[in-house]
Amino acid sequence: MTKLFGVLYIIVVVVLASATIVEDYQGLAFSNQYIYGHIWFVALWMVLTAVGIGLALKHKIWENISLLLMALSITTILAGGFLSFISSEKGYVHLRKGVCCTSFEDERHQSHALPFEMRLDSFSTRFYPGTQAPMDYVSYLRVNGRSEMVSMNRNLVKDGYRFCQSSFDDAGMGSWLSVNHDPWGTNTTFAGYMLFIVAGLVSLLRPGGRFRRLLGSQVLRQGGLFLLLWMLSGANMPIKAVESLQKTPVIPREEALRLQRKQVIYQNRIVPFNTVAVDFVKKLYGKNSYKGLLPEQVVGGWSIAPEKWRGEKIIKIKSRLLRNELGLAESYCSLDDLWDASGKYKLQDLWTRELQEPGVSKLEKAISELDEKIGIILMLSNNTLMEPLPVDGSVQPLSETEVSAELLYNRLPVNKILFMMNIAIGLLAFALFLVKSLKADVNMRVIDVVTKGLPCVMVIALLAHAFEYGLRWYICGRIPLCNGFETMQFLALCIMLIALVLCRRYRFVLVFGFLMSGFTLLVAYLGQMNPQITPLMPVLNSPWLSTHVSMVMMSYALFSFVMLNSVFALLLRLRSNQEQVNQLTVLNQVLLYPATLLLGVGILLGAVWANESWGAYWSWDPKEVWALITLMVYGAAVLFPQAKVFAVQKTFHWYMVLAFLCVLMTYFGVNYLLGGMHSYAGN
Repeated sequence: MTKLFGVLYIIVVVVLASATIVEDYQGLAFSNQYIYGHIWFVALWMVLTAVGIGLALKHKIWENISLLLMALSITTILAGGFLSFISSEKGYVHLRKGVCCTSFEDERHQSHALPFEMRLDSFSTRFYPGTQAPMDYVSYLRVNGRSEMVSMNRNLVKDGYRFCQSSFDDAGMGSWLSVNHDPWGTNTTFAGYMLFIVAGLVSLLRPGGRFRRLLGSQVLRQGGLFLLLWMLSGANMPIKAVESLQKTPVIPREEALRLQRKQVIYQNRIVPFNTVAVDFVKKLYGKNSYKGLLPEQVVGGWSIAPEKWRGEKIIKIKSRLLRNELGLAESYCSLDDLWDASGKYKLQDLWTRELQEPGVSKLEKAISELDEKIGIILMLSNNTLMEPLPVDGSVQPLSETEVSAELLYNRLPVNKILFMMNIAIGLLAFALFLVKSLKADVNMRVIDVVTKGLPCVMVIALLAHAFEYGLRWYICGRIPLCNGFETMQFLALCIMLIALVLCRRYRFVLVFGFLMSGFTLLVAYLGQMNPQITPLMPVLNSPWLSTHVSMVMMSYALFSFVMLNSVFALLLRLRSNQEQVNQLTVLNQVLLYPATLLLGVGILLGAVWANESWGAYWSWDPKEVWALITLMVYGAAVLFPQAKVFAVQKTFHWYMVLAFLCVLMTYFGVNYLLGGMHSYAGN
């Protein structure tokens, strides 16, 4: 029975992963009809559950309270999902102003009666002050003669029917609401969620439980492992000579400095002019300044003499393939370089040609990126890049403190300095760590001296990053967890904090902390994610969002340590350093408990958020599916530690290394390869 359960478990994981790929090629409707909504898929889960229950009874699971609670929670969640499958009704209702409605339509356009009447009194869009960025969509209803309201993240629940704001007609004359009638499945599933949290806490806190035994293991008490330090010496940074513009006009530096604090509306947000200028120059040139000029001087120059700046080679083209297509030898070009002698835009023919090819090519992406830069220049020329504050006093301007905070945020290159410093320290420290651990002939006294300062360097890095993160929090007025850039920043913060907490006993963890936080900050810095501060989309304006994302990010941080520990353990096995391998094995077994629990809780909070935003707690979105896969992959090591793959050290560590691929796929792969409702996470 154990082998049968293992085979079924693997089959479920493979089916889930394959389903996301099928959905990417065939579409959501196909995958819902032939996979997620088909009887064979439900039957597969039922068989896995039945075999799991039999296995639990065989091993007298009632003797272990934490495992019993966990098994009950999982069974309850699956039972709730089954009830939703067989009894829930989902669809939409289209309300028109002043027209009574007594039914809704499902996905197959079949009509279902509602036990009450409802009509739309009015619809409105609420905007962020002084902008055209939607803050909320609100439908004012009358249900059985009683006034009600539905907006994003504020649902209407009536007689077991949940109505969520979905869309609206032009001119506000109609509103589309999603409808979900699932009184049994949702309640049962949420009860399972609560039981899951209780089971997880019991597994961490129960005296005599496996987690507490591992935490008190003698292996972990044996003085810890080696701690190494690499202090960056005062290396002189090469400074590129500042070039001066000879013929291209710019505004005077004094005027540019005065412009920095001038407030405008940009990206649907009230900002100092410095933010616009920095974004403009960074987008075009890849740096915060151009040839020694302040960014305000560049933007001012474009505004007063665009015909002169058209010939300035300020536009960076990263793609060598695109440069070859355009006949450009250098990485930078001017605006004039992109128009031929007849005045034709050179990218047009290339774009038309690439659109005829299947899929999205690298050249097409490069064309789109360059075209976006040209669009920003044209917006500046057409006076649509930003707007002045209205003079009627309808918009509350920023305070002087808020302006100063944003100017400081724009000037501090904390992210750039930290990723370079942390990666450099991490790589060099890891090299020294290996040398000493492999018992190479080195001066140990020197290494021991430099190791004493490593925690201090990590504290400095953590405080610097926390200051930058807190500054962004203050500027945007919300927890920065709403796009790829912000979540990577938060992940780096978690990694450094965890490294400091663990280093008191396992000092080698600081090396991994520097490496992981450095590479995480590097990913954010590379511009693959959007560093701009923008207002929240209405669907993201929910209190569940920050807790959901923070839980998941903390679990990813712990999983990254588990992966690096396993890599190091596999290297140490080559030199038969069994004592340290044993420590790494036990440490990973300990870290798996909070990491897996945090991921599970994060997924459950995401389900609550989805229920509040879309009216359904689970929709088999690729992000949801891969998060579930990741939970199942790591959860197997927590729930079945006696299995051979986890009981043998070598296979355990290889499993932990390969399991981290699921984390990478969940966070990066889904965003850039599969898409789905969570694609905003990579923006």
